[in-house]
Amino acid sequence: MQKVRFGIIGTNFITDWVLTGAFQDPRFEVTAVYSRTQETATQFAAKYNIPHTFTSLEELAGCDEVDAVYIASPNILHAEQSILMMEHGKHVLCEKPLAMSVAEAEAMFTAARKAGVTLMEAMKPTLTPNFRALRDNLHRIGKVRQYFAAFCQYSSRYDRFKAGELLNAFNPALGSGALRDIGVYTLYPLVVLFGKPLKVQANSIRMSSGIDGVGSIILEYPEFLATVMYAKVANAHLPAQILGEEGTFIINKINHIQEVRLLPRKNSAADAEAKAADSSYTGEIDFTQATPNDEYYYEVKEFIDLVVEGRQQSEINSWENSLTTLEIIQLING
Repeated sequence: MQKVRFGIIGTNFITDWVLTGAFQDPRFEVTAVYSRTQETATQFAAKYNIPHTFTSLEELAGCDEVDAVYIASPNILHAEQSILMMEHGKHVLCEKPLAMSVAEAEAMFTAARKAGVTLMEAMKPTLTPNFRALRDNLHRIGKVRQYFAAFCQYSSRYDRFKAGELLNAFNPALGSGALRDIGVYTLYPLVVLFGKPLKVQANSIRMSSGIDGVGSIILEYPEFLATVMYAKVANAHLPAQILGEEGTFIINKINHIQEVRLLPRKNSAADAEAKAADSSYTGEIDFTQATPNDEYYYEVKEFIDLVVEGRQQSEINSWENSLTTLEIIQLING
């Protein structure tokens, strides 16, 4: 079994979540962590028994005991740090959004090609068994007519922001904002399933710091519309839905897909097929897959598979899909 030794850039709670899933893959090993301060690096290393700490990105990039780097730094730093690591031969798993702009993403792809390393955006929902079940059975609803997804989550930092503290999550200088931080989860699955839209219309509400706090987008495709909502200042409890002429898929949460159910249109071909196949059929088909692993396990597994097999990009979280998603974000945010 080939181990892949990881360095970590970014020591916030997201990294803790990712590591919980990563340790479920026996090929994953973390050997180094970078932080701007030695104190933080030492504390994080102690928590996970990490042997090497760095306060210099260049020294981390040159470490012979690191094969790949997971980057969870502020959005504004993703491209710069990824390119530095790839130029030193490190594979890169970079948190969403992959970059701040299309130009930055293209520079990252160029660096990956030149170095011959793997680069993947850490977008977790599209790599899960339940998303695969959705994608594999999407044909059952016939011609798609509507896509709807919402991800609205009251930020754990919002109260402090309202009290006058400018934290990273609300700081435009760091590339933050509801669309990049949260809305991307509604867009990426759409792009994976259906590709690039023909037209995009968007509206957002700006916070006092200048970031977008609430937004909605309508995306036009040749034969259907997609509508997405996102916010980091309020909660939503709406399932995602994909409406087709033969039925509707209902997905519990677009950012954490735990349920995938199909409601065929009554007397449709899908309805008749389900009746014939299952005498207990009551108008709903459950495509939910058992997922014994942590939700972050699947993105790490995909990335390690790519590294071990010598592939530079994922077929699902592909460079093209990441680029198309960034094109939409850039069109909206400028």
